[in-house]
Amino acid sequence: MKMRSFRKEDVKGKKVLLRVDFNVPLKDGKVTDTTRIEAHMKTLEALLGSGAKVALASHLGRPKGKRVPEMSLSLVAPEAEKLYGVPVVFCDECVGPKVKEAMASLPKGSVLVLENLRFHAEEQENDRTFAENLAAPFDVFVMDAFSASHRADASTNGITEFLPSFSGALIEREVEMLSAVSENPEKPFVIILGGAKVSDKIGVVENLMDKASAILIGGGMAFTFLKARGGSIGKSLFEAEKADFASEMMKRAEKAGVEILLPVDVVAGTSLDITAGETVVPADNIPDGLMGLDIGPETATLFSEKIASARTVLWNGPMGVFENPVFSGGTKTVAEGVAKCTRKGGVTVVGGGDTAAAAKQLGFDGSVSHVSTGGGASLEFCEGKALPGITPLYITD
Repeated sequence: MKMRSFRKEDVKGKKVLLRVDFNVPLKDGKVTDTTRIEAHMKTLEALLGSGAKVALASHLGRPKGKRVPEMSLSLVAPEAEKLYGVPVVFCDECVGPKVKEAMASLPKGSVLVLENLRFHAEEQENDRTFAENLAAPFDVFVMDAFSASHRADASTNGITEFLPSFSGALIEREVEMLSAVSENPEKPFVIILGGAKVSDKIGVVENLMDKASAILIGGGMAFTFLKARGGSIGKSLFEAEKADFASEMMKRAEKAGVEILLPVDVVAGTSLDITAGETVVPADNIPDGLMGLDIGPETATLFSEKIASARTVLWNGPMGVFENPVFSGGTKTVAEGVAKCTRKGGVTVVGGGDTAAAAKQLGFDGSVSHVSTGGGASLEFCEGKALPGITPLYITD
């Protein structure tokens, strides 16, 4: 479905509210990862280049409707100024007269950053009056915060009732790439699933099973499948309530001709934070005192070869506790397979959240077709759900 992009004439001389995602990690009041700020650069440049006056609105953390100084967007504004290369003015409110005054006095070529939307409880309640007040100082709304698009908040959904609303470049890229792997993927289509829980991936499996050629399962979620198949998993993560789903999924895949690959070996240890003492053991025969914390080298090679032969790849969830170098090898080898597929002309999409973090930490974020900025949003999109922050932006006529 086509999205409503803004043209120069839609925004020239207009006051534009741009919804961004500045929910960035902070340490001692300083931004430690600027990825989300950088992601909106193309949209902001297009707006400023078209002669718009722009204010940026975002949430940060979970202040639960109260003013929390350590969650103020005043901490993010200096980083935005540095990255965007334009003067940034901060307003210590996001609704009301202060915003109207700040927009009226905003110097040409400058950008306004509004205070944390979630300092108002009405934001997450999608309160109609709050959405109307948020819209009041502006002529146009542009939605570019894909990672918040699965939330029906006042600033992502409610505001579209009060202003002409358009999609930003980031949203459009996300929809384009996630659609490529979830709607009509070119085969062979390989889905790589990892992370801790089966429950997080049920919707993706149910929606994409019939489109997949192969599903590779690693990470903590693999042990529920291994145990459902009769294996011994030691102290490894196990979701007992999802064992029946795992069994049913394997039966359904067999019936549909979809290959499911589970680990054949794992790197095991006594805890997540060990620096030595790991051992490689069969995935279905882990000693009682150990837990599987990464796919083993044989599995990593098997997975990587399968991925490299694909035409389309969707990856959501790391293969192990990649934050610990002892257990990062499997994720790194799989990433190399994804990069190889990309180089051969395949379409490769990495889901958000931990997988995006792994992509950046291990240095392969530039070797894939697309790294999604949304964790929950990318999952829900691939589950086939309508996202409330995106649905109003589709052209329906």
